Amino acid sequence: MFLKRLECSACGLEHEWSRLQNLCGSCNKPLFAIVDLAAASRTLSRERLAEREKSLWRYREVLPLPADVEPASLGEGGTPLLPAPKCADGIDLWIKDESLNPTQSFKARGMSVAVSIAKHLGATKLAVPSAGNAGGALAAYAARAGVEAHVLMPRDTPRANIVECRELGAHVTLVDGLITDCAAEISRRKANEGWFDMSTLKEPYRVEGKKTLGYEVAEQLKWQLPNVILYPAGGGTGLIGMWKAFDEMEA
Repeated sequence: MFLKRLECSACGLEHEWSRLQNLCGSCNKPLFAIVDLAAASRTLSRERLAEREKSLWRYREVLPLPADVEPASLGEGGTPLLPAPKCADGIDLWIKDESLNPTQSFKARGMSVAVSIAKHLGATKLAVPSAGNAGGALAAYAARAGVEAHVLMPRDTPRANIVECRELGAHVTLVDGLITDCAAEISRRKANEGWFDMSTLKEPYRVEGKKTLGYEVAEQLKWQLPNVILYPAGGGTGLIGMWKAFDEMEA
């Protein structure tokens, strides 16, 4: 692993990566993982990538988990980039099919990495507010890692998502209100409950899992990036993650 430190995305304050961290201790803004890219490049090459497993952990050198630690993995990543000539006349359009991830969405990427490092750093109870896919992904990867998952969901969340989380072993709490009310409930209870907050952009490592989307797109297009990427932003971790991947590749 070549993770050097965590750094505040707003004020630049440095934080230790070797203990559980949520937001910046000074300004309460999101933290980014800073990788020693020069050191990582000594073993991460295009030629070596061609020989590796088709999962996001093929980019292990730029991911935040020691090399001797087994990740909480269900085979996430390595999703196909499919040509879609009938969808756009005269445009070379490709679609990245993230539904083929283990929990059927790109949320699997972030949770695989974030759950892996959270467990390594000592977390035993993980909590997330969710109206669907993030909760299912946390439930799956927490089960894989052998830690507790606590998913707080709006009461009107589709039943299929609630059942998914419960069947995967998560403790599900239904909250009257919106997902923001679920997040507020986690903030209120986490200290007493011993929960580590896995909310969007409230911990540094879901972005790290999502950045593998950027690495994969580049690799699948033979390291020639497209002119435009259309991305359904949601909470923004995937969009930020891809930007971070492209920034790292340019370094």
